[in-house]
Amino acid sequence: MPDLRQTITPPKTSLPIVIFGAGSIVSDAHLPAYAQAGFAVAGIYDPDHAKAAALAKAHGTRAFASLTEATALGTQALYDLAVPPAALPGLLDALPQGSTALIQKPMGSDLAKADKIIATLRARNIHAAVNFQLRFAPMCLALKDAIAQGLLGDVVDFDAWLALDTPWHLWAFLADLPRVEILLHSIHYLDFMRDLLGNPSGISARTMGHPSSSISNTRTALLMDYGPDLRANLSINHNHAFGRKFQACEFRICGTKGAAYLKMGVNLDYPKGEPDELWLNTGGDWQQIPLVGNWFIAAFVGRITQVMRFATGEDTVLQGSAEDAWHTMALVEAAYESAAAPLHPIRTQPHV
Repeated sequence: MPDLRQTITPPKTSLPIVIFGAGSIVSDAHLPAYAQAGFAVAGIYDPDHAKAAALAKAHGTRAFASLTEATALGTQALYDLAVPPAALPGLLDALPQGSTALIQKPMGSDLAKADKIIATLRARNIHAAVNFQLRFAPMCLALKDAIAQGLLGDVVDFDAWLALDTPWHLWAFLADLPRVEILLHSIHYLDFMRDLLGNPSGISARTMGHPSSSISNTRTALLMDYGPDLRANLSINHNHAFGRKFQACEFRICGTKGAAYLKMGVNLDYPKGEPDELWLNTGGDWQQIPLVGNWFIAAFVGRITQVMRFATGEDTVLQGSAEDAWHTMALVEAAYESAAAPLHPIRTQPHV
């Protein structure tokens, strides 16, 4: 096997990071990732100042008392907006014009909200990426490199299969949301598929809840239209609560010359998780590719590193920009519209 790219090259210089939000994703992923990347955190702002202060103290930084304090560095900081979708518009209006930001996914609760975010970013000349970080996981970067090198030939099949027992009770705020599974979970897979395969021309979807859960939707089936030669399918079940033995969280990608298998271990026995895996078959036996890290937290390192490279001028292209992420939001919106529409009717009587 040739060497496969699994990381984003660190920038020669960096800007201090200002974090908005003091929730679990910040404490469990953002702060550890930024420490691993060697980036300095200037401070944390959250409307719950006591919460921000406790988190800041635990990580050796400061808690800002106001938005004015948090944005005082102007364009000489990188702004990390790790907040719920409803809080994004107000924060974007508060950011310095011409600044660089990383926006937590999703980019709004629906496509109309995403439209408004894009309008604000354009009006204020804010260069923003969205934290669809799965595409920066070592296994995903390596797969993309393998495809770019022609090791799989032309991709003709992409299957995502998840059969999990997801602990939805860990996120109490989900209980009253009308959109959960696609908007907050499978959106990562849709974004990665877009990154790998491009934009589909259409989608067919069904998403639903489960009798054992109060969450609005925890099970999804998606089929995307990439033309006559490429089949792209997702089967997602977060209610497979029958023990680890036959649970799964995996992608199978087949090409005209080879195939790949990816296991996303973080979702298995969450939040403890299992190691990610990448296997390739390029015309012989399957070979496991040694990975330099897992989705959590290596993908967060890759995501912030690429934004930092753009912010410091070392990259001219902002990968996974808000403009690009809008197309992921459009795909999500189309999935919900499809799920709300009836499927093709079946004849109930013979024509005789």
